[in-house]
Amino acid sequence: MLSPLAVLIAASPAIAQKKVKIGFITTLSGPEAGIGEHMKNSVELALDHLGRKMGGLDVEVIYGDDQAKADVGKQRADEMLTKHRVHFVSGVFWSYVVLAVAPTVTQAGTFMIATNAGPSALAGKMCHELFFSTSWQNDQPHEATGKYMSDRGITGVYAMAPDGPGGRDAIAGFKRYYKGKILREVYTKVGERDYQAEIGQLRAAKPKAVYAFYPGDMGVHFLRQYDEAGLMEQIPVFTANSLDATSLLALKGTADGQWGTRAWSPDLKNDANQRYVADFRKKYGKTPGSYGAHSYDGIRLIDSAVRAVNGDLSNKKGMIAAMRKADYPSTRGQYTYNVNHFPIQSFYLLKAVTGSRGELEMEVQRTVFERHKDAYYQECPMRW
Repeated sequence: MLSPLAVLIAASPAIAQKKVKIGFITTLSGPEAGIGEHMKNSVELALDHLGRKMGGLDVEVIYGDDQAKADVGKQRADEMLTKHRVHFVSGVFWSYVVLAVAPTVTQAGTFMIATNAGPSALAGKMCHELFFSTSWQNDQPHEATGKYMSDRGITGVYAMAPDGPGGRDAIAGFKRYYKGKILREVYTKVGERDYQAEIGQLRAAKPKAVYAFYPGDMGVHFLRQYDEAGLMEQIPVFTANSLDATSLLALKGTADGQWGTRAWSPDLKNDANQRYVADFRKKYGKTPGSYGAHSYDGIRLIDSAVRAVNGDLSNKKGMIAAMRKADYPSTRGQYTYNVNHFPIQSFYLLKAVTGSRGELEMEVQRTVFERHKDAYYQECPMRW
C-alpha cells in the first residue's frame, strides 16, 4: 500500500526525464561539518569522473544539511521528494537520522542509497528493495575490532560508545566477536565533548585496554582528553571508525600509532581507489576519509543503475537488478551484496602512521575478515 507521500508524488504531472536528480543529505553545519564536507566533496569528485552525466543524462545534486538531527533530516528528505522530485536520496552520516530518512524515502517509491550509517533495523526486518548501502552494517567494523582483540588475547576491556542506535550496534558487534572479559559498558550522550568524568571512572576500573567508538568530533575530544589524562601509554585504545582523515588532522600526534578497523583505507591497492585518493588530494588538498570513499561509491552505484536501463528512470526493477550486481569500480575493490542490500566485504586492521606526505594516515596492517556478512540478513524478508 502506497504512503500518502507516494500517492502525492504519483499524482503529480509527469515531467520529461531530462536529468538524474539526486538528493544528498549529510551534516554540513556544527561540529561534524568536516565529515559532511568530505562526503559532499567526494560526490562532486565522482560526478567529475563521470563527466557529470549518467546514462547519457545530465545530473543534478540537491544537498541537504540534516544538522545532525533526525527531524531535520526527514524534513530535507520530504523537500527533496516533493519539491525537487529526486530519483535517488543518498548520504546520511548518523544512524538515528537514516532511521528517519530511509523509510520516508522508500515508502514514497524512491531509492535510498545510504553511504555511511547502517543500523541493524534496516539490515533486518526493515530491509527494503529500494534501499542499498555502500558502506557497511553498523556492527561489522566493531566485530572486526572484537575479533582482533580476542586474537591478541586481550581481556579486561572497558567499552564506550554514544547512546544511540549507532553506539548500541557498535558495542553489540564488538561483543559478538570479543571473547574476553568486559569490565563495563558505558554509553555517553551523542555529541558529548567533555569526557573528564568518564575518563576518571575508567581510570578507577583499571582495565587492560579500552574499546571506544566515537566518530568525528566526539572521537577528537575523547582521544585528546584521554591523552591529556596520561592514559594513552598506560591503557591502549582500540577503535572502529573513530580515526579518519577528518579526525587525524585535528588529533595530530595524539593519534600516532592508534589502531582501528574498517572496510576501506586510502592505501588499498585497486585502480578505482588509487584514482579516487590521488584526484581528491589534487582537487581538495587533503587525504579523503572513509565517509567520503563510501559517498563516492554511492554515486558510482547510482550511475551503474542508470546506465543499465539506458537512462529510463521509470525502470526501477531494472535498476534494482543492476545495483544488486555491484558492478562498478568501488574504492574498496570488488564486493557483492547480501539479500538485504548490505555489502559482503573485507575488513582490515589499520594503524595511524606518518605517510609519504608527512601527515598521519590510516594504513592497512592485516585483513581481519574476508567476505564478511552482517548478523541481521536472515531477518530480512527479501529473497533474490
